[in-house]
Amino acid sequence: MTETTSTAPTSSDAEGDIAADYLEELLDIADLDGDIEIDERGGRVYLSIDADERDALRLLSKPDTVSALQELTRLAVHVKTGEFSRLILDIAGSRDARATELARLVDRAVERIDAGASSAALPPMSSYERKLVHDIVAERGFTSESEGEGAERHTVIRRA
Repeated sequence: MTETTSTAPTSSDAEGDIAADYLEELLDIADLDGDIEIDERGGRVYLSIDADERDALRLLSKPDTVSALQELTRLAVHVKTGEFSRLILDIAGSRDARATELARLVDRAVERIDAGASSAALPPMSSYERKLVHDIVAERGFTSESEGEGAERHTVIRRA
């Protein structure tokens, strides 16, 4: 691991380092090899884990598993810093794959609206996924809003 020196580390640097340490320990416990990269996107720490052999990370890259590991990592950061973390975790390209899947969901919903439906509701999803959906919907020239509470919160798409 390469050390970097900084006179005044930012809170996102500390958050990323704590999260990476936690994930590295987790990979060691699971006896999995993976490279962890830390980035900042849109004001959030973004961690990605990848491996030369992606099959090694196949089980960890399932959407529900990535979400669970992301929450555990956020809790680990919170315990160390006392601050709420909004970090995003990607394992073996799972976020890109999910974004592609969400775009297909939006396209099918738009087709239903084009066929005469007044609106189209998507299944419940995380706030991060709903934000991606809102962006995709806007790109398609439609409007969307989140409805429902808790685990049932979902996105409804309408004609602009």
